[in-house]
Amino acid sequence: MIDQYQVTTDKRSGIVNDPNRLDDEEYIVRLIRQVITVSLETVQIVKNLPLGIAD
Repeated sequence: MIDQYQVTTDKRSGIVNDPNRLDDEEYIVRLIRQVITVSLETVQIVKNLPLGIAD
């Protein structure tokens, strides 16, 4: 995910892609926190699934 949020410049067009949001400096930090939260919740859900299909 972090690789997607880097400033890059297209070689052919010279267009700069800057995902940073000047109006919301905490955006990336919140996004990473959300991804971690979803990942941890997914681990808990998977742990609580039944082991076999015939259960």
